[in-house]
Amino acid sequence: MKKIIYSMAFSITALLACSCHKTDNYPGPTETLKGSITDIRTGKNVQSELAGNNGNGTRIKLLETSWSDNPTPLYLSGKQDGTYINTKVFAATYKMTAEGAFVPMVQTNGDGTAGVDQSQTVKVQGGVTTVNFKVDPFLEVEWVGDTVLNADGTITAKCKITRRTSNPDFQQDITDLFLFLSPTEYVGNNNYDARYSTQIAYAGTTGDDIVGQTITLTTTGGALPKKDYYLRIGSRINYGLKQYNYNEVKEVSVK
Repeated sequence: MKKIIYSMAFSITALLACSCHKTDNYPGPTETLKGSITDIRTGKNVQSELAGNNGNGTRIKLLETSWSDNPTPLYLSGKQDGTYINTKVFAATYKMTAEGAFVPMVQTNGDGTAGVDQSQTVKVQGGVTTVNFKVDPFLEVEWVGDTVLNADGTITAKCKITRRTSNPDFQQDITDLFLFLSPTEYVGNNNYDARYSTQIAYAGTTGDDIVGQTITLTTTGGALPKKDYYLRIGSRINYGLKQYNYNEVKEVSVK
């Protein structure tokens, strides 16, 4: 009888050990996925704001096709400078696209049939996987000259807006031009000081008149307190989520 009890106890212990081992055997998300989002014509990184819950910038869409033909989308947030990196990705095969202020990489026809598909199917494994995207931005926003700290404590900046895509389906009216200012480097539509930032709104087709022109913007709200500020200019078209195209971030010290 004692031998039977010992035998049963050993079997239960072995079963529990086996179960625990099986539960703990799933590998965690240890892969690194990184890359850049560049203008297909100029090769420049496409500037953005931080994506995520409080942002509307560039993000990377992943569809894990290893286990399902109809997977739930996963998203990686892009950085302001047109790059992205995530160090906690599961090893798997993904169908990947970038989403932002540029011509959609995947489009369906008006009747719902498949149209444009510029997605990439990538096997993520082995530590670090680099996936770059070439996209067709709606607009290009460029600095013109240097920013100027005026005698009254305001800041003046100049820019030029160019339509980047030649696709007529994505040349909607320009809705506004925005000089964003923030005390942190993470500046954009999701993070700016409304007291001093300046927005010029355009109705109908009037915004199209600024294309190719040098536009001057000056901060509002009077003299800026003495500190370091970060500025950038954004412009957008009347399409979809109305995401901004940006120029690079500049730092200005008010002393």
